[in-house]
Amino acid sequence: MAFIIASGCASHKPDTDDFKNRVKDRFKTDIRSNGIKLFTYNAKLEMPDDNNTELAHRERINQLKKQSRSKNSKRSIYTPDLSDWTEQIELGLSKTLDMTGYCREGFMELSRMIEVGRAEIRGECNEGATDEDRAKFSS
Repeated sequence: MAFIIASGCASHKPDTDDFKNRVKDRFKTDIRSNGIKLFTYNAKLEMPDDNNTELAHRERINQLKKQSRSKNSKRSIYTPDLSDWTEQIELGLSKTLDMTGYCREGFMELSRMIEVGRAEIRGECNEGATDEDRAKFSS
């Protein structure tokens, strides 16, 4: 019984809640004179305190060793699994757009860069800027 519980804990898949209060994000708007509405969404995972750096490094090494031992793992030991981080970034952008009301009719993604601990998504809104948008979002 203890083995089943231990194996269940060992296979815990990180959830987006694991990033809670650890992500710093920034949303930058850019409304062009022709009414095109652009944005850049940046997110960065806070770095651990200096005292915890060695512990975080050791945890990462142990995680990589476990991946390399797994016979079912199709990923290279050097390729991190960014699926949870990507989900967190997409969720953060979605919530930011909802809260600000910047892209009311959706957006086209222009570029995306997602790496361990940092990400950037650039996009263009599907609708043009209104006078209210210009007043609210112009810097």
